[in-house]
Amino acid sequence: MIQISVTIITYNEQRNILRCLDSIKTIADEIVIVDSFSTDETKAICHKFKEAHPNIPVKFIEQKFLGHIEQKNFAQNHGIHPWILHLDADEALGSELLQSLKKLKQEGAGDSVAFGFPRLTNYCGQWIKHCGWYPDVKVRLWKKGMAHWGGKNPHDIIILPSGMSFKMLQGDLLHYSYYSVAEHINQTNKFTTIAAKVAFEDGVRSGLLKTVTRPILKFLRDYIWKLGFLDGRYGLIICKINALSAFLKYSKIWELQKGQNL
Repeated sequence: MIQISVTIITYNEQRNILRCLDSIKTIADEIVIVDSFSTDETKAICHKFKEAHPNIPVKFIEQKFLGHIEQKNFAQNHGIHPWILHLDADEALGSELLQSLKKLKQEGAGDSVAFGFPRLTNYCGQWIKHCGWYPDVKVRLWKKGMAHWGGKNPHDIIILPSGMSFKMLQGDLLHYSYYSVAEHINQTNKFTTIAAKVAFEDGVRSGLLKTVTRPILKFLRDYIWKLGFLDGRYGLIICKINALSAFLKYSKIWELQKGQNL
């Protein structure tokens, strides 16, 4: 039997965190919540959950936000068990994935050091199965010390040792992403600012050609090649905002080249 520390990072997640916690309560041997000093009811909800489930050790740690990658590595380092399972606060285990994890806990992992599973996103109440958003495989369970968070903020990924791969589990990780189109647009503006700064520091440059062509190519890829049109109205909206994301990123890199602050 394997023991799992579940890690979650939070900031103003009062509408999501209880759903996330409820989904893991039967498989978590420990829950580590790293909160960036939320100003809503996130902390109170977590403490109420802890009181309601005294059999599950719950650590609630307040830590100034270090960056998505750094914050998740910080959370991992506070887990005490041999295996780490990470969920974002707006995610929850689907019923089939929960059963897969229960079976894994009982039977052990064998020679495997990491596991992945598809992530299915709910957008404004609709499950999105195209647009490049599904299956969106995520590695979220690994043997502690065998992986770490890397990538480029705000897009973090799990880095495994060279030559090592992960094994797939059955079932979906459910992602409750955006509750409104306006929320998606606001988050896109925020994330493209971070991404543009990181890209600029890495030597990426922009100009008229990239600013014009990248959004068009992005839309065609997601809406046509990735079958976004099959997701109906919201498929069109998602693909248009994905294209907007490309436009904003390269426009902001262009601004940085001109010495303008974002």
